[in-house]
Amino acid sequence: MNKKLEQYLLEHSSPEDPVLEDLFRQTHLRFVNPNMVTGHLQGKLLEFISRMVNPEMILEIGTYTGYSAICLAKGLKPGGKLFTIEINDELSEFSSSFFKRAGFENKIVQVTGKAQDVIPGIDRMFDLVYIDGDKREYTEYYNIIIRKINPGGFIIVDNILWGEKVLENNTRDPQTLGIIEFNEMIMNRDDIEKVILPVRDGIMMIRRKA
Repeated sequence: MNKKLEQYLLEHSSPEDPVLEDLFRQTHLRFVNPNMVTGHLQGKLLEFISRMVNPEMILEIGTYTGYSAICLAKGLKPGGKLFTIEINDELSEFSSSFFKRAGFENKIVQVTGKAQDVIPGIDRMFDLVYIDGDKREYTEYYNIIIRKINPGGFIIVDNILWGEKVLENNTRDPQTLGIIEFNEMIMNRDDIEKVILPVRDGIMMIRRKA
């Protein structure tokens, strides 16, 4: 995004939560690939979507350092839970400390492991799912979670434009191919509604038809 435009958007949006601001900063100081952290604009969008849906149960695939989980948890119904799955066990202590600081230690359930192995063992139905894991596995994630989404429930999928690489015809990059495969699969389904928003690296919203 044009930096001046991004600055304008930030100036005209609600300020960043101080806990999230510190989480963002510490992620950039401590971890490799800090660009994976959600950030203020996208995080605020996730928060708004969650508040509008007002879910009782949320599933997140790809915790990273916990920014998006905190944003999504803000929209939970009283007594609701967010299950977040992260394959890298070295990140759990860091994200857990920020969940506690944000006041969500009793609402966010952290699970370490491969999403395809973990999700079948979660005996819950979800109102909202956020996918931000390994791009090569997006189609696999979808095929598992669609059976765990309540009718009328929503799926949010991040990085769906992948730096506009989805427009490349002869790519051999497995991450890009994974996203292209996923997008084509979603496009051809008629049991869902879907729309792509050109926010940051592209966000797809999917609604399971009742």
